[in-house]
Amino acid sequence: NPSRGPESATMLHANQNESADATSRRSMLLSTAAGAVGAATALMVSPPQPAHARLEAVNRPDLLPTEAGLNVIQTEKFLTSGQAKRLDGMLTNLERDTGFRLRLLCQNYPNTPGLAIRDYWDLGKEGQKDDKYIVLVVDQFGGRGNVLNFNVGDGVKFALPNVFWTRLSGKYGTTFYVRDNGIDLAITNAVEAIVSCLRSEDGFCTSPPDEAQSLRGLGFK
Repeated sequence: NPSRGPESATMLHANQNESADATSRRSMLLSTAAGAVGAATALMVSPPQPAHARLEAVNRPDLLPTEAGLNVIQTEKFLTSGQAKRLDGMLTNLERDTGFRLRLLCQNYPNTPGLAIRDYWDLGKEGQKDDKYIVLVVDQFGGRGNVLNFNVGDGVKFALPNVFWTRLSGKYGTTFYVRDNGIDLAITNAVEAIVSCLRSEDGFCTSPPDEAQSLRGLGFK
């Protein structure tokens, strides 16, 4: 992708079964500062389009919630209020217990805060040393691609290497899974898989665990 600079954080687009043409038409760019180089690049989101087309950034702070400190933001309501509140609490507990920051943005491009999310979540700042973060962006792209997109800080890559994200998106993010189970279940299962792996005794996963994780394993007392 010619629009990605050498300082951009790794972007994982997963669905191994997507055709090359479909993949080229589904462009999702989430770039934040990589801790290793300390770059202050912006968080950007773009719509499905030919790979050679220019990716246009969005900056809509007006779409941010008025409440500070939320881990789950929905400009497109894929989750019920109860589901969002439960996941938000789960992510708060994860950060408190492990130091890993997992954030969830549900959107329908261009209805997204885009660049503004960097300041709200305090991610991608110049000189920032905290690289133990994951940003999960959920977007259906008009039903033309995998709904799960990840931006993973360098501090997470030992615990959850690239193959984990490929397998996770292939398990829960496909159009077939969303059609048969609903996008809310796809999001919930993906988040729970990440949390379960980061909380596991080994602290390392190459594949998402089975569903139906225990509440204790997800950080609930």
